This record gives sequence, C-alpha cells and structure tokens, in this order.
Amino acid sequence: MNPLDGSGSSRLEEEADSWGAWARFSSWLECVCVVTFDLELGQAIELVYPQDVKLTEKEKTNICYLSFPDSYSGCLGDTQFTFRFRQSVGRRVSRFRDNVYDRDAPITLQRETAHFFGYVYFRQVKDVSVKRGYFQKSLVLVSRLPYTHLFHSLLQIIAPEFFEKLEPCLEAVCNEINQWPAPTSGLTLNLPVMGVILQVMIPSKTDKPGGSPVRQTTPENLLQAPTLLPSIHELDLFRCFQSVLIHLQMLWELTLLGEPLVVMAPSPTLSSETVLALISSISPLKFCCDFRPYFTIHDSEFREYTTRTQAPPNVVLGVTNPFFIKTFQNWPHIVRLGEIKMSGDLPKQVKVKKLSKLKTLDTKPGIYTAYKTFLHKDKILIKRLLKGIQRKRPSEVQSAILRRHLLELTQSFIIPLERYMASLMPLQRSVTPWKTPPQVRPFSQEEFMSTLDHTGPQLTSVLKGDWIGLYRKFFRSPNFDGWYRQRHKEMTQKLESLHLEVISDTDLLSWTKDKSEVENVDLILKLKEKLIKARRQQLQVRDGVLDKLEAFISSIISSLPQDLQTVLSTH
Repeated sequence: MNPLDGSGSSRLEEEADSWGAWARFSSWLECVCVVTFDLELGQAIELVYPQDVKLTEKEKTNICYLSFPDSYSGCLGDTQFTFRFRQSVGRRVSRFRDNVYDRDAPITLQRETAHFFGYVYFRQVKDVSVKRGYFQKSLVLVSRLPYTHLFHSLLQIIAPEFFEKLEPCLEAVCNEINQWPAPTSGLTLNLPVMGVILQVMIPSKTDKPGGSPVRQTTPENLLQAPTLLPSIHELDLFRCFQSVLIHLQMLWELTLLGEPLVVMAPSPTLSSETVLALISSISPLKFCCDFRPYFTIHDSEFREYTTRTQAPPNVVLGVTNPFFIKTFQNWPHIVRLGEIKMSGDLPKQVKVKKLSKLKTLDTKPGIYTAYKTFLHKDKILIKRLLKGIQRKRPSEVQSAILRRHLLELTQSFIIPLERYMASLMPLQRSVTPWKTPPQVRPFSQEEFMSTLDHTGPQLTSVLKGDWIGLYRKFFRSPNFDGWYRQRHKEMTQKLESLHLEVISDTDLLSWTKDKSEVENVDLILKLKEKLIKARRQQLQVRDGVLDKLEAFISSIISSLPQDLQTVLSTH
C-alpha cells in the first residue's frame, strides 16, 4: 500500500493529539463568531468559539463590519449572506490536513489558503428592552471551505435556536460538529446537529461534471431518516440570474476573462449570491482572481481596491451601499440590480447601458459597460428558460438547465486547451532512471491557435462568434495563468512519479557494486531528496515503489563504513 494513501477520517483520529481537542471541528470550521451592536463600540464581537481560536485584530474588524448589512439595506427580520476576507499575514495553517483533502477535491472546492469565508445569519427585530429599539445580532460561521449551501442550511437549523438560548446552545452545537467525520472526497457523510441529520456527498475530482444527482441513503445504525442536501456548494442559479438572463453570455465572458466587475444590489443576500453565482458560472475552471461577495467601505482592502491612481484590479465585488456608485465610476463593468420586478409572467430584464450614465445615486438597474461579447447569445437557451417561467417550471429545474448550459459552454472552451496541453507532455519512454525527468514543452499560443481549425470549440458548441479573439484575451487573464500553472504542476509531478517508478524497476544493487563510495553516497542523497519531495507533494505512485526505494537506501547505507552510516542516517 502507498504510505501516502489514507482516508481523511482515519488520519484525523491518528493526528488528533497534534491538532488539539478541536481536530474534527477545525476540519470544517475555523470558528463560530457572534457579532452584536454595541451603543458605544458599534459592531463588536461578543463571542468566539472555540475560545482558544486566535483571530488577529484586523480579522476581527473585518468580521465585525462584514457581518451586518449596511444601513441602506434596511434588512428587518432574518437575513443570510456570505462574505470573504483576507487572512492576516503570517497565520499558520495545517498544510498536512489541507493537502489530504485538497489532493482529492475538485479544484473549485479546495480549501482557501489565503482567505476565509464568513457565512452569516443576521437577525434584526424590534425590541423595546434595547436602547436603540432593535435587537441586532449575527451568527457567523468562519471557514476555509466554499460549502455555501451546506453552511447556510446549517445556520437555518442552529441560528433561530441560538437567538433564543445563546451561548449554551452554541457550545453544544460546536461539540456536535467536533464529532463529525472529516470532509473526505467521494464519501457520503451523515452530520448530526440539534436533532437533525444532514446527509451530504463530498464531491471528488474524479466525479463526472454535471453527473447524476445524489440519492438519499439511510444506514441501519441511524434511528431517523437524514435530511438530504443535494449539493454542498451549488446555488439556485436561476434565482440569482433571473433579471439578467438575456445577458448571461456577457457575464460568463467577463468572469472567464477575470475582468474588474462590481455587482450593486439592494441587499447583501442578492449581492453575495450573484457574485458567487458568477464565480461558479465558469466551473470546472477555477476563478483565480479575488472576489468579495459582500464588500463594505470598512473592508481592510477598501483603499487598495478603490484607488484611482491605477487601473481597477481583477476582482469581483458585491456591494449594497449607493456611495459605491461614485467610488467605482472608473470601473469598466458595473451590474446594478434592483428588486425583482415582473413584466407579465416574466422577470423584467435589465438593459445594457453606457458607463457615462452611471453618475447619480439613484442609478437605475442595468449593466453599465462598453464591453462587446466575442460570442453570440444562445437565443434557444433564453427562450427555453422564459418558456419555463410561463409554464411555472420549478426553480431547481431551471437552475439545472442553466448549470448544464454553462458547464457545456466552459467545457467547449477548455477542452481544446486541455488537449493541446496534453500534447506538451514528454513521451513515457523518454523517462529514464539515470537522467533527470524531461520537462514539459513550453506553451505556444500561436501553435495552440493553429490547432483550433480541427479541434476547436466548434466541435462541441453551437455558439458562433470570435472564439479566437476570446482565447487571445483569455491568455492575458489571471484565470489562464492559474489554469496553466496548475496543469503544468500536475504534469511535472506526473513526470516525477514516472521517474520514481522507473528507478524502482531498475536493478540498483547491481549498479552500485562496481561504483565508488562517493558515487553511492551521491545516489543515496539524491534518492532521499526525491523521496522527501514525493511525500511532501503526495505524489501518486504505484504501490510499493516508495517502500522499495526506502529498502534499497537502507541496504546501501548498511554496506558503508560506520562513520558514513551515521551521517547518512541522520541526513
């Protein structure tokens, strides 16, 4: 068995001592925060659980201000939304645990390494016992995992109870989460909390995109039927996009190209859901720019992202404060959303407008941009969705149609790139034991373009337009850079794995017999270095390869003089 293999759950148990008493909890959440409104301090963190979690002052400030809707939203009652903020420099994370999960997870669901998500349940209700006349409090789940649907479903269970019973309730919930198995790709998990069992399937990178829906299973040891969550991360895309359906092609292109984009919405719920829907629209491609589902003037990156001394950054921001209309006048793309209005049976569609009209605080809903799409609209899709509204087709069915369309569109764009990238991989027979592994050939944009006549997106997509122009612009985007770096890393690691396997298939003992002591020591040092690298990167190699090389190293070391044995054993 490969010593690098092993399930996340069993590893958690084995490593619990080194990760502390909250090992299982911390595989799902960083912490849970309660944010309240203090008359003297303003928004303030009332409670952090577990209590030994260390948040920096900057992180606490971000959580405080991002956990409340701004005053312009006028959110009465219960409101749920999502934010994302940058972690402080120098924060330590458990790379070992993250690598186990990230190795098998789809790239779009891997843990954040430099940011946290905040999943918020905010309550504002009239309360005469409070000086301001309102009870205002937020329960916030802070996590590196982009499990939007799971964590908001969890909040719907625990937040109403928490607002009644407060801290004892929160402590009990955190202890329950600390009993959950770790998120492990490919497994269906049952997660008990407050008398409910949430059943979730953790996606794996080997899953077929757009595969069959998850089916409920009830293990014999469960006393009650679990509540099935069909997805841990997917949003109701149709609800998010219903007022911009006819501009979906434009929004997909802007997201694909990593263009600076602001979403202005009347509430943090609509703002955050729209931003997250845009980011997911290019899946299975990872969005490699920054994005903030809910952004305020108090955010620690406010000045960095709103400076006028340089071009707007490649970031997607969701905002609700009308002050931002003035702030973002130099940005190239602004989506201004209003409350959903119906035009007969259909949601009223916003119009594309000139940026010059974005000057007043009462700016009307619209997409303010001078951008011209490279591809034509898919009118068949739009007609199908609009007909679905008239026929009162369920929102989840409309979302499935939308998700399938966006998936096929992204795949049509990415498959030619994947095919060309695969052609840059050296042949397996060029990997030999006595030479360093061959390198992946450089990516040539022009060579790639020359392949499109025979293997381009026209083979899988009916959309017409300037695909070549879209590729050329994509090559200048952070999303191409992120995709290329990831693919290059995977291919280089594959070559390293093949090299280890070729070495292990070689009769190394025979080779060492007529070699000098210096040559043998040099071989041992190089092999040790390769084994350390293989374990650190968790290279996927054939079973037994690493054990065989370890045994060979031990055998050669034992044949050397005692002083060298001592040095090499501790090296």
